[in-house]
Amino acid sequence: MADVSDNPKNNEQKDGAANAAAAITKPATAPKRTRRPKAAENVTESEPAVAAGEMQSKAAEATTKTKAPRRQVKKTDAGLEEQLVFGKYTVNDIEILDPSLVDYILLTQRAYPNSYGRRKSKLYYLAHVNVIERLINKLMRGGTGKKIGGRVIRTEGRLQGKKFKTMHIVESAFAKIAAKTGKNPIQVFVNAIEYAAPIEDTTRVRYGGINYNVAVGITASRRLDIALKNLSLAALTGSFKNRKSISDALADEIILAANKDANSYAIKRKTETERIARSAR
Repeated sequence: MADVSDNPKNNEQKDGAANAAAAITKPATAPKRTRRPKAAENVTESEPAVAAGEMQSKAAEATTKTKAPRRQVKKTDAGLEEQLVFGKYTVNDIEILDPSLVDYILLTQRAYPNSYGRRKSKLYYLAHVNVIERLINKLMRGGTGKKIGGRVIRTEGRLQGKKFKTMHIVESAFAKIAAKTGKNPIQVFVNAIEYAAPIEDTTRVRYGGINYNVAVGITASRRLDIALKNLSLAALTGSFKNRKSISDALADEIILAANKDANSYAIKRKTETERIARSAR
């Protein structure tokens, strides 16, 4: 009878059982940690990288040498040059004789005065708007809004919202003023504002159930508003159902007001307002 221990299958089973028992009893050892290299050891680049960088720098130098030289553009101080109004008229030699209107008549060096309503949300924004632009804004209306000369004028929105069209009307009027007077039309326009601005006005006061008209002084900002309104209304009424264009009517009105002519509509309105204020003192 053969010995059981000589069987190779039995020997393999015994060896597997012994290895399993040894693995259970033997504690697990942690893997060894590899130490990271210091930062100083990685500072130096490898030789292939250095060679590639040198090749790139040489290629860049070669391209810069072969590139055509850029044309030297002569720099000019465009912002310091004087900009003429409508490309013709200067504002540097304009004189404002009325001391109360000096802070409100603003004249900026712009070819076409247009602020695009940037300061609309700010307080006292009208004091920071060019006075020529304010005249343009006064002309953009659909009529008189009330009876003037016994009638109400409606222009059916021909100028409402059309700022560039109105701007060209003022430009044409200034050209006609310069041709007729031989002076700077901006100076003539400023003189017309000074002479057409009333000093006194009346207000209604209720006392004891009775209304009284009391004479009051006018602020400089309102004086300027009234003068511009009367000049623009004179241009509208003078050209309504008439062969005269609105630019001709505006030019004639500005010239008459600058000369203190009694035929000017703005001068008539000023004298009438001041006369009523004197009688209500």
